[in-house]
Amino acid sequence: MARHLLVLSVSAGNGHLRAAEAVCAAARAAHHTATHLDLLSLVPKEFRKLYAGQYIKLVDKLPQLWAYLYSKSDRPSRDTVLGRIKRLVEKVNTRQLDAEIARLAPDAILCTHFLPAELLSRHKGKGRALPPLWVQVTDFDVHSLWVHPHVDRYCVASDEVAFRLADRGIAREKIAVTGIPVMPQFSAPLDRATCAAELGLAPGQFTAVLMAGGAGVGSLDELARRLLGAPGGSQLVALAGRNAELLARLRRLAKAHPGRLFPLGFTSTVERVMTAADLVITKPGGLTVSECLAKGKPMLLVSPIPGQEERNADYLLESGAALKAMDGATLEYKYARLAADPARLRAMGAAARAIAMPGAAAAVIALLFHP
Repeated sequence: MARHLLVLSVSAGNGHLRAAEAVCAAARAAHHTATHLDLLSLVPKEFRKLYAGQYIKLVDKLPQLWAYLYSKSDRPSRDTVLGRIKRLVEKVNTRQLDAEIARLAPDAILCTHFLPAELLSRHKGKGRALPPLWVQVTDFDVHSLWVHPHVDRYCVASDEVAFRLADRGIAREKIAVTGIPVMPQFSAPLDRATCAAELGLAPGQFTAVLMAGGAGVGSLDELARRLLGAPGGSQLVALAGRNAELLARLRRLAKAHPGRLFPLGFTSTVERVMTAADLVITKPGGLTVSECLAKGKPMLLVSPIPGQEERNADYLLESGAALKAMDGATLEYKYARLAADPARLRAMGAAARAIAMPGAAAAVIALLFHP
């Protein structure tokens, strides 16, 4: 019997949205219906700007302050003046969510961000009738912000996260280790030569995808300039996303390095770019690294956000799927070493495949509707 799933996310970073879309795609593939709502689309623009904008500003401009807040807010006392004010502000600004749930009448709700999970858990605690409430944690970590007493089931990235969540008081039978949902195209077989030709790359030449830059390491074009100095004539695909100014700088740099640097703007086919590469250089966001794992790609990690991304990096380093560069010089050094060591890259790729869970989204849907 077809069911209807409501997936709630928050556009504070793209990872929560991508996880939500992956779950919706899996629901439709299993002949159910699914609606994805960004909670911040339902609130006044002032609250939206404050909530998403301040987070991005903190992690980009003041990462050490974010590190302090991340640690300080873990295992907090919930009955504080600040906590009560926070809950009041959220309640006032999210009333439209209640109306949307009533209108859509879903058979289940899954949250890929902690804010809607907290709001709906609070509603259930007050006796309000709601469909089953599930939470998908989107990092290889768990923070107290995700932990709420009236969530029916948690889906998490690894056995370690499940253990840590149980240590916080969640019954083990309410926790499922599914992995982090990624879109199905990241596990579809693709031909490297075909994907390389689409980008104008030489298919047999060492190729890296560069999709990271930030505090303490340098902007994307600065990193590309460093890596272009590495010996061996490697190819570098640099993803600028929707940043037109950055893309223009990368294109100017590419003119000075013909056949070496391949700048790209926004692309909806990152999986094809990854297929053409031997190495992915990236920030360790939960969704991005899960996509890399699904592709079996070794990673060189840069600029982790203090807190959740540092924990993601730790997991990948311990698993042997990644190395980490603390600054631009270390990045240049490790990049050159990896480019010259295909055996090491193969071992890292094998480690990535060993911990990949590309079927996470389908596993979540199977648990939700076919337990």
